[in-house]
Amino acid sequence: MPDRILLEGLQFYGYHGVHPEERRLGQRFAVDLELELDLTVAGTRDALDQTVDYGALARTVREIVEGEPRQLLEAVADAIVRVVLHSYPNVEAVTVRVWKLAPPIRGLPVGRAGVELRRTRRDLGAT
Repeated sequence: MPDRILLEGLQFYGYHGVHPEERRLGQRFAVDLELELDLTVAGTRDALDQTVDYGALARTVREIVEGEPRQLLEAVADAIVRVVLHSYPNVEAVTVRVWKLAPPIRGLPVGRAGVELRRTRRDLGAT
């Protein structure tokens, strides 16, 4: 089983959505990340350059969620996966969950709605 870095509950304010109000008013989003990579050297050498800097990773995700508006959570998640795999060469696979907190679904109380994508370096042809 591969080693994993987990970063959960990142929260941002973005302007993603199909409805004009979502894109005009914005709303809160949460992101969970699971990165698969070999952490043996990082653990034995206590070396940051052998792992992923959590702060840099969070800033990468923030740029996407707070950046260019997209209609679908699927598109936000896809952008995150692609940037992570291209920016961090030691990451072999990424699972990302993007949550719309309190989504505007008329007539239904929904705490959150989200998507989950898992992609490997091979899936995207990233090297």
